[in-house]
Amino acid sequence: MSLIEQVRTFNRFYTREIGLLAEHLPASDFSLAEARVLYELAQCQEQTAADIIRSLGMDKAHVSRIVARFQEAGLLKHRISPEHGKHKLLSLTSAGRKAFQRLNDGTESQIASLLEPLSPANRRRLAKDMREIQNMLTAKTLSPQDVQLRALRVGDLGWIAHRQAVLYEQEYGWDWTYEGLVTQILGDFVAHFDTSREDAWVAELEGEVAGSVFLIKSQDAQIAKLRLLYVEPSARGLGIGSRLVKQCIQRARDLGYSKLTLWTNDVLVSARKIYQAAGFTLTEENSHHMFGKDLVGQTWMLDLKADGNKSRETI
Repeated sequence: MSLIEQVRTFNRFYTREIGLLAEHLPASDFSLAEARVLYELAQCQEQTAADIIRSLGMDKAHVSRIVARFQEAGLLKHRISPEHGKHKLLSLTSAGRKAFQRLNDGTESQIASLLEPLSPANRRRLAKDMREIQNMLTAKTLSPQDVQLRALRVGDLGWIAHRQAVLYEQEYGWDWTYEGLVTQILGDFVAHFDTSREDAWVAELEGEVAGSVFLIKSQDAQIAKLRLLYVEPSARGLGIGSRLVKQCIQRARDLGYSKLTLWTNDVLVSARKIYQAAGFTLTEENSHHMFGKDLVGQTWMLDLKADGNKSRETI
């Protein structure tokens, strides 16, 4: 099916599941439109009909008829705004608040019954997927302030290996041997982890992994390695890659390393720009065949002491 057909199929399924096609919502005397207006009124102490129309995107005449019915039923009262003589401020009466509570309780009970068969894992997945759908369809604007850097948690390493392998296959056509390299690097990191010389960070955006980077020791006590930097496509443009690299650099400096090195391939253009902006210089370049592709491997180096002296001079 096309995406349009899939959306329509889902709409038909969901409206049937929660009873939106019935004359009244389950366990209530209200239609869907009336329930939405009642809900809006319950969220604020006072608001105008125009406020409700803007919030719900409903037809003006339709809202006016619903407001009139609510007033006639004793669910709604109004007063003239002291700031504007032509504006009526609407609010629920005691009967209106009770009616809303019955409606709200009935709706929550209905949704609880719908969710009851789901396992905890599927409930978490459903919540995540609904957030993503809402964010995509409302074109929610994310900012760098929405991103948090945190330490590793259980499950992160497997997820990072999976996502990097999938993304690099999609974006560069690399085969499954790249996943083998990533799992080997992460396995060695865990097996020989040294808190005094190594660290790792995960970028989190709205509760989901958005990227990561690792600071890993080398055989030379003065040289650390920056490894496995990646950022999810959906999170790019928020400066996550640069932030992860800066975090790694600062930590390497704090741990007393004199140099920070990394190995990459020249096709990873965006990452290379981040390294260059952070002060890394290209020290070696070699052609090779890896991950099912002919590539050019690159070694980059950052002199932490020289960079630190330069930063202090600037300050």
